[in-house]
Amino acid sequence: MFALHELLQQCTKKRSLLVGKGCHGLAIHLGLATDTITCNILINLYTKCGRNDCARHVFDAMSFRSIVSWNTMIAGYTCNGDGLQARKLFSKMHQEGTQISEFTLSSTLCACAAEHATIECRQLHTIAIKLALDSNSFVGTAVLDVYAKCNMINDACLVFEMIPEKTAVTWSTLFAGLVQNGLHEDALRLFQSSQREGIQLTEFTLSAILSTCASLALMIEGMQLHAVIIKYGFNGNLFVASSLVDVYARCGQIEEAYLVFADMKHKNVVLWNAMIASFTRHGKSWEAMILFEKMQQSGISPNEVTYVSMIFVCGHAGLVEEARCYFGLLISDHTVEPNVLHYSCMVDVLGRSGKTDEAWELIQQMPFEPTPSMWGSLLGSCRKYRNVGIARLAAEQLFKLEPENGGNHALLSDVYAASGSWENAVLARKYLNDTGARKDTGSSWI
Repeated sequence: MFALHELLQQCTKKRSLLVGKGCHGLAIHLGLATDTITCNILINLYTKCGRNDCARHVFDAMSFRSIVSWNTMIAGYTCNGDGLQARKLFSKMHQEGTQISEFTLSSTLCACAAEHATIECRQLHTIAIKLALDSNSFVGTAVLDVYAKCNMINDACLVFEMIPEKTAVTWSTLFAGLVQNGLHEDALRLFQSSQREGIQLTEFTLSAILSTCASLALMIEGMQLHAVIIKYGFNGNLFVASSLVDVYARCGQIEEAYLVFADMKHKNVVLWNAMIASFTRHGKSWEAMILFEKMQQSGISPNEVTYVSMIFVCGHAGLVEEARCYFGLLISDHTVEPNVLHYSCMVDVLGRSGKTDEAWELIQQMPFEPTPSMWGSLLGSCRKYRNVGIARLAAEQLFKLEPENGGNHALLSDVYAASGSWENAVLARKYLNDTGARKDTGSSWI
């Protein structure tokens, strides 16, 4: 039996589904088909190999299920992205009166976080309080994570305060939650508190706080963090380096950003994208294109983020043919699925260059529903290049999608005025006034 268990565990580590199934057959032959320990190992094997169906078949056939059986099956659903089944199985477990542990709650809460299931999270939080598990660092961190991801940051902060022994993961989770909710100054204060408490730094903590420095363009704080990163040996971490590149680029220090990038011996797609996006942000189109070529030469394939940057930077530099080239590469690249953002960028490129008819055709051909921003971009281009025909078509779609937005009527009026069609311009303005459609007043910090 022990030899079989060891073999099954090796199959789990190596994700050897075929050999694992053979061992499962042997277990049945040896009369171990309903043995609790054997079944638990089999459930773990199947879920690790992405076969929730096989794992559930084993689970349902068990004559006795231990808490490990339930936890392994729930964790399997969660890890394989089936949060609904994880929550359903937890409900069944709770109804049957099976003992619930901190691991049960943590796995189920992770399923709630992935699907932003706020109501279920509150119910699980209540159960945790009743079982006196709410102060457990695993459970508390999981609850905190769900609340933060569901934009309930005040609740997340309250949970954080109630956890008596906060781990580095707990601190990192709240950092990430504050950054995700745009509370960058609060995140910075939390980081300073964590350092006073002597909390061990992690790559996730550093990435989150670097994101705050980038968002607030905090150059001095970013440089201080860079020194901390070097001091504690995180300068070789790819995700930390990517965040650091972003900080320097957003603070206008593109040369420093490139030095961080170049200093990394091994680069992943995230780091390449961070540097390409930095060049894009500073309008350095040729540098971005050269880096794109180097990226491919190094054996790293571009992803959807890479293509967005490349099309965007070409568009803003007036490099229409180069943008077409990158868009063509995207369409022919079967490893990357084009999305609506890629099409939006290409529509903007064509519109900016006066090719409004071609932009209209691209919108008609794309396999997605056009967004209001896409139609708005095209309408703005029509105003600049006085294409009244396409402007009418774009405005018609905008009016359907945003009937209350008076700015669209005002923009169409501007198109008519720019082309000398004053009668239509007056009519568009009159419609705006008669219907009471809202036009938001523009504002500037400059």
